Amino acid sequence: QVQLVESGGGLVQAGESRRLSCAASGSTFSITTMGWYRQAPGKEREWIATITNDGSTTYRTSVKGRFTISRDNAKNTVHLDMNSLKPEDTAVYYCKADNRANWTFWGQGTQVTVSP
Repeated sequence: QVQLVESGGGLVQAGESRRLSCAASGSTFSITTMGWYRQAPGKEREWIATITNDGSTTYRTSVKGRFTISRDNAKNTVHLDMNSLKPEDTAVYYCKADNRANWTFWGQGTQVTVSP
């Protein structure tokens, strides 16, 4: 089993930056990829970014150039650095992990609210 805990959410103003963190515990050795998703009120959850074990990253077009996903293997932590935040970035942000058995694990989510 893998447990994921997000942190770093809160209220920010448009144009500001914020760092989200996702701490993984449990069977972290089995994780193959990790990613960030978000869900705004009344909308479906959407993919934001993914990072693989070898460090390869992929981003949603709307956040490319503004958001950066990174990992710290020593701390079993994945980060999402968000720059130039916009009101439309307001959502609950979720951390996701996939393991070698193709199981998926989700964090509880952290709220990010961007005021205009």
